[in-house]
Amino acid sequence: MDDDARYQVLRNDEDQYSLWPAHLEVPAGWHPAGKEGTQEECSAYVDEVWTDMRPRTLRERMDAQTSS
Repeated sequence: MDDDARYQVLRNDEDQYSLWPAHLEVPAGWHPAGKEGTQEECSAYVDEVWTDMRPRTLRERMDAQTSS
């Protein structure tokens, strides 16, 4: 990744995050998460918001098992 490039943070339906070059079209299955900036800024944002690395469906399944 180029340190001077602009990136955007993407999120998929499983609530997983990725950095993506801001000038490129968002790939299928991903959606802008509302943050754009340098690699460092976007990485810091991901570190702040992505606190549970498990995919959404796994979290839901595990939560359902513990509440049963």
